[in-house]
Amino acid sequence: MEEKKKITPAGLINLLIVYFVWGSTYLAIRVGIRSGSGFQPFWFGGLRVLVAGTILLLLGVIRGKDIRPNKKDIKVLIASGFLLWIGGNGLVVLAEQRIDSGIAALVVASTPIWVALFESILDKRMPSLLLIGSLIVGFGGIIVLSLPLLTSGVRADILSILAVMLASFSWSSGLVLQTRQPVSLSRGVSSAYQQLFGGVFFALIALLAREPLPTPTTEAWLAWGYLVIFGSIFAFTAFVSALQQLPTSLVTTYAYVNPVIAVLLGWLILREPITPWTIIGGLFVLIGVTGIFRVNNKKAHQELGSNVEQKQGEE
Repeated sequence: MEEKKKITPAGLINLLIVYFVWGSTYLAIRVGIRSGSGFQPFWFGGLRVLVAGTILLLLGVIRGKDIRPNKKDIKVLIASGFLLWIGGNGLVVLAEQRIDSGIAALVVASTPIWVALFESILDKRMPSLLLIGSLIVGFGGIIVLSLPLLTSGVRADILSILAVMLASFSWSSGLVLQTRQPVSLSRGVSSAYQQLFGGVFFALIALLAREPLPTPTTEAWLAWGYLVIFGSIFAFTAFVSALQQLPTSLVTTYAYVNPVIAVLLGWLILREPITPWTIIGGLFVLIGVTGIFRVNNKKAHQELGSNVEQKQGEE
């Protein structure tokens, strides 16, 4: 069974960081690996997480954190590093060479559904009707957001879509693994090792695939640097923290919120238009996320009442 967690302000702050920062990373990835950028996908991802992981590990040393994982920690960190970074992020980066970022975001939005399915199987219980309904409504909102893109002749192919579907499955598996098998290290050090292991896998694949060494343009370097500092160091560490502090089903709402944030950033920064589809889709996402919040609040109140009754019985 997953350890029961209450919704805390610290956890919500970390989740908000994931909402806003990861909402901007799809665009940064596309800028970094598009034709003529000078970056191949696996070198792009590998150098990103190797640098970020090294920085986080050095910060752990400076802060006096324990950086020595035990045998169980190493197994979990290697497995989660592979599932999250190679299976999850790596396949998305690879697919975005031939698929629009909007389609990638739509497929990745299935992550909460996969997680709910995995947890139901592991706990041998059916998710509540409210949770099922919230997941469907939230995913429906992403579809509505993407309708203008889907009907405008998007750039996509079957293999790329399958790759992103596998990425969502892999990321969800790594997420559940982290939640169910917590490590003894601090959040920053745990994040560092996951990215370092992921970076080693990235580099090995780049070498086996004989990707040419990077010769990035200035624009590609800026996109890469943004992903290192904000996407990996800040947001991924916040993601690991949120998993430790909040219920998993709540953390996975980032997959619904990120595309909405991306649309809002496009409106604010690039003056991209907000259409009725945008407003309706955003409302569906908001309703879905609100429903998931209600599910977890209801669980927390039930557990609190159960604990009170148990203490009264003991007295």
